[in-house]
Amino acid sequence: MSAIFNFQSLLTVILLLICTCAYIRALAPSLLDKNKTGVLGIFWKCARIGERKSPYVACCCIIMAFSILFAQ
Repeated sequence: MSAIFNFQSLLTVILLLICTCAYIRALAPSLLDKNKTGVLGIFWKCARIGERKSPYVACCCIIMAFSILFAQ
């Protein structure tokens, strides 16, 4: 089943995208900063969410990890 049709998988993909973009921006900021608009601007926005809301994103990652490990 695709991640689009399964809500838990969709949330996992979104959390992984946010964490990955924030990590890439921490390593090489020029990769994401040059694409602030358009379709590639989504990655810049995900990096900003990961940077500014990092405690909430970390809590969501921990909750998602426990739900994946113990709920299935």
